Amino acid sequence: MTVRLGYFPNITHAPALVGVQKGFFAEKLGANKLETKAFNAGPEAVEAIFAGTLDIAYIGPNPAINAFQKSNGEAIRIVSGCTSGGAYLVTRPEITTAADLKGKTVASPQLGNTQDVALRSWLKENGLTADVSGGGDVHIKPQENADTLNALKSGEIAGAWVPEPWATRLIQEAGAKVLVDERTLWPEGRYVTTLIVVAKKFLDAHPDVVKQVLEGHLAALDFIAADPTGAQKLANKEIEAVTGKPLQDKVIAAAWPNLEFTSDPIASSLQKSVSDAKAAGLLKSDDVSGIYDLSILNQLLVDKGQPAIAGRT
Repeated sequence: MTVRLGYFPNITHAPALVGVQKGFFAEKLGANKLETKAFNAGPEAVEAIFAGTLDIAYIGPNPAINAFQKSNGEAIRIVSGCTSGGAYLVTRPEITTAADLKGKTVASPQLGNTQDVALRSWLKENGLTADVSGGGDVHIKPQENADTLNALKSGEIAGAWVPEPWATRLIQEAGAKVLVDERTLWPEGRYVTTLIVVAKKFLDAHPDVVKQVLEGHLAALDFIAADPTGAQKLANKEIEAVTGKPLQDKVIAAAWPNLEFTSDPIASSLQKSVSDAKAAGLLKSDDVSGIYDLSILNQLLVDKGQPAIAGRT
């Protein structure tokens, strides 16, 4: 059978990029065939899952939450963590406080994606309004990350809340500076940036195949831990394969240490993302009970002599 796997050409998805380039997924899948699909942001991947054209995806927590709630808990399950950290609000140098953003335009990767929700929550905590149609004290403009780089260079926007490697690129190529390192907003600096979700129908029908994909994921995590330099090269090679252009070595080298690659989905941070999205008017409910199914992951971890992970909200 063919397994359709989705991910982004971002280093926040490095385990997926390494897993594809190093052949970990293909090796673990055996006779099953791997088909990969690249996306710019999570909502696009969720639409593909809804359309039945994607089986497994690396996405951020908020698109996973949206998929779960919009389908009344029927569309997806979170089966593993992938990445913590690596998201920043970077701005033009003259912006030094939240108040300086009043009347300005700030970009996010896509309406309702993980960084978009984080931006809206932070603005609200700092007494600034921003509605989903681009109005309010601060005008949020969801757009593709490549467009954000050009918009910051030209002065069309004052800043952007983006994941790596785009934060580093905006700093190195557009003269931006870090206004908020999202790690400072979370206990112990840990929050989920990327998860693995599986279409529930696929998980129910093919748990053995999901196990094979997770074996490939864990193999990629082990490789990243053992050989960070080699992992950076492989991730960049896959980024080039998807986008036609690799990251500059100095970009990936600067961005990589800002990320923690882990199978732990850091469930406690997902619950706060739920609350923030609801407060921003992007969700009707904060109930995500049943969104996790870590049974396959935990069996694999136990088999490796590692502790099981709690999936809780």
